[in-house]
Formats: sequence, C-alpha cells, structure tokens
Amino acid sequence: MTKLARACLSLRAHFSTHLRPLLTAQVAPVPVVTCKRPQFNLYQHDHLPGDLERIKFGEIPLASDGWRHRRSNGDYFIIHPMQRAYEAYALSERSFSELGIRDPLVENLKQQHVLSPTHYQVEGIQAVLDGSHMLLAAETGCGKTFTYLVPVVEQILRRRLLEQRREFNTPIVLIITPGRELAQQIGGVAEKLTEGLGIRTRVVLGGRTKQQMLNPSFEDIDILVASFGAISKLVTSGIYRMEEVRYVVLDEADTLLDDSFNNKLLHLMRRFPFHKNHLQDLGPDIHGTQLILAAATMPSNMEELLSKLVNVETIEQVVSPNLHRLMGHVTQRFMRVRKSDRPQILLDLIRKDAKRNVPTIVFSNKTPACDFVSLHLNGHGFPCVNLNGDMILKLRLGQFEKFQQGEVNVLSTTDVASRGLNTIRAAHVINFDFPLYTADYIHRVGRIGRIGSRNDCLATNLISSQAEIGAVQRLEHAARTTNVLRNVDANVKGIIRRKILKNMERSDEGIVV
Repeated sequence: MTKLARACLSLRAHFSTHLRPLLTAQVAPVPVVTCKRPQFNLYQHDHLPGDLERIKFGEIPLASDGWRHRRSNGDYFIIHPMQRAYEAYALSERSFSELGIRDPLVENLKQQHVLSPTHYQVEGIQAVLDGSHMLLAAETGCGKTFTYLVPVVEQILRRRLLEQRREFNTPIVLIITPGRELAQQIGGVAEKLTEGLGIRTRVVLGGRTKQQMLNPSFEDIDILVASFGAISKLVTSGIYRMEEVRYVVLDEADTLLDDSFNNKLLHLMRRFPFHKNHLQDLGPDIHGTQLILAAATMPSNMEELLSKLVNVETIEQVVSPNLHRLMGHVTQRFMRVRKSDRPQILLDLIRKDAKRNVPTIVFSNKTPACDFVSLHLNGHGFPCVNLNGDMILKLRLGQFEKFQQGEVNVLSTTDVASRGLNTIRAAHVINFDFPLYTADYIHRVGRIGRIGSRNDCLATNLISSQAEIGAVQRLEHAARTTNVLRNVDANVKGIIRRKILKNMERSDEGIVV
C-alpha cells in the first residue's frame, strides 16, 4: 500500500471515529461501500478533497486489497445503490405521438405497459426517424429494443403507401442477434408491437438450418429476426433474399463485431447498400439501407471495427451517460470464499431466496460448472433449469421460458443468457463463477434492475481465485471513485489473441541470438 493510501485510510478512520458522530447526529450517513472491516466503509460525505476520478488505480485503499491472502476468506464488501430504479430510467415529458409515432402503434405500446418514452428513447427514436446510421449505446435494461423497433415499424408503415409488392422471403427489416434466446425475445416483442398493423414477423434460429435449407418455407415477411449463424447460411443458400432490406439492426453489436463473428459478418454486410450520407438527404428515389447498432458495452476500438463493416462517413451515436458504469440502483455484494465452500454457500443463498420467493439467475463461466449447479440445486430440492450454449437445440428450446413463466424460480446458465434477455422477473443474480472480463459482469448484473423490475434487486458475487480478485478490485475502485469502468471489451477472443501475441513478443525479446 502506498504512503498516500495509508494516509487516506488513517484520515478516514480518524474521521469515522471522531467527526462523523458530530456531523451525522441528525442525518443518517448514506453508504456507498460497506465492509466487514468498518475502517474501509465509505459514505457519500467521506470523499476526500480533490478529484477522485484522477486518482490512479492502487492509490486509494480498497477492502479487497488484502484478499490475495488465504486468511481473507469470509471477508466481504457491499456496493450500495445510489439511486432508485425510477430515477435511473426517468420518463421524458414528450410523448410517442409528439415524436411522430402514429396512434395504432402507440396503442400497442400501451398494451405492453409502455406509456411514455424515457429521455434516452426520445433521443434515439428521433435519430432513427431522421434516417441516420445509428449506434445506440446504453446500459442494459433501459429499453434499447423499443428505441430502434418503434421508429423502424413507423417507417415501414410510412413506406406502405409507396411500396410495391415484394417476393416471398424478401424482408424489409433484418434484425441479427448473436444468440437464439435473444432472437426469440425480439421476435415476440415485434409481434406484439405490430399486432393489427398487417406487419409480418418471422424468427429464424440456428440448430436446424439444414432442415430449413432442404425443406424451406416461403411466405410474406416484413421483419426477419435471426440468430447470426442461421441467417448467414440461409442467405448464402438463397432461401432468404436481401435486395429489399432497408433496415439492418445488429443487436448486441459489440458481440457480433468480435472475432467470433467478424469475417462472416463482413461478408453478409456487403450485400447491403449502406450509403455514406443520411438516407433522408438522398431523396425518395434512392434505395439505401439504414444501419442500426445496439450495444450495452462498447469497446474502445468500436470506430475501427465499424469502418471495416461499412463504408459510411458518419454513424450518429446516442450514448447514455450511464454507459460503462456500475448499476447505480442495484445492491452488489462481493464475498471472498474458498472454492470448495461455494456449493454450500450457493445452497444457503438459494434457500433464503426460496423462502422469500425470489427468482434467481446463477451464472457460471463454463458449461461443466453450469451443469453442476443445476444438478446440485435440483438434488437438494430446489427446482432449477439449465441453459448453456453446448446444449442441443431440442433441450435448449423452452428452458428460458420455463424461468420467465414462473415454472421454476432458478435458472443456471452461462453467458449465453447474459446478452440482451429481458429478465424483469429476476431479482437476484449470483455469480457462482466470477467473470474475468468487465463487459461480462456488466451484462450479467444487467439481468436485474431493468425497466419494470422490482426495486430490491441484488447481485451476489463469490470470489475465489487470484484472477477474480484482480477483476473485483477494478470494480471496487470504480465504485469508490464514481468513475466509469475502464477497458470494457466484449471481444474475449481478441483479448486472448492480443495477450498471446504480447507474450510471444516478450519471449522473442528475451532470446539472445
């Protein structure tokens, strides 16, 4: 610990012992971080003079500083919510009608209990209606799906007056997702949003692509929602035709742009005429495709990735001020535990949730751990469904819906369920395995505290390994400094590849020729 850190800790301990009782005789202190060891507690009025955002990592005392020692088992700290959910997603004074959305569409929104747009949605909807190529970057759970879907449906209805009949399997909107569950979810939202408007939605999932190629169905389609693996094959084989597509949406764009999808995605995107300028500036006779990207995490090299994807001069960005920040309305608990103790601790947590009827999502880093959690909980009498990317399609389909519909109260899953899924029923996220990448943590915790979720949501994190401690310390530092999270990058394959190359370079430098 540096001299500055020791001085800060000593000053804070002195303040807590002698001055806080005088200052808080009538006003209860508002906690920011509370710990097993009270000397590391932080309250809103505890911030020392100076710009905390400029204090480098390692220069302020952290409760997790001592967690690398084996005697730290049983230690914990809690990041407390600084705002309520309704404050995080404040509604705008403008209505959907004032944004130019027609009445039947507004009525369908009301049927889904969406009465007014948030401030973020107002800005995003207006930008999409203006014809801009768009990047919608905002924290999870803030309603990005409606932000792009409402204006796109409105544009379809406006085009209807001028549009000629299209061929079968020739959509006007293509929405691509990295996963099947998210594609199903967006398809369901689109169907409810367009009910009674004569707009046809089709959802295409991977896992049975060969069957669809051998025995394809042909129908009128306006909105095609598809997982990327399925649509890339079905377009290449000519089952779906892309020449009439006027809106391409990449949902969870940062994941689709990573090294897992990049080359195939570039090949697919070449089929669309993405004009360099705003489409409304080109005149009614120009047939161009509008690109819309939605993401909850945005890597620092996003502009470089986009330049490879499309040749456009400008992509308008609507970025939330809460992007890459810890969710300010969700309690987040970090527990230093032995790896061997995690199964019993998990069982105790689930037992408490069962008594209070709290729907819970348990995240693991890999499939074997995910399978173990499901078997462990079911074996002890707590019904739990299992969902991971290695499951065959027949087993995977319907698993998430069992949790959503309340058939079971526990979902054991990997990061396959952390991207975009609208889990407003969930109130507790448990990281049985703690994610080593900040983007994964943001997405996992984003399954709770969403628009429409309850206010008492909780994230519990079990920390065992040295690598996990390093990831936790970055989060605790951000909480104590109210700073944005650094190096948020969902491209895990790219990160690993860069580390390997860096290690190879270091090895080469050490070789004496």
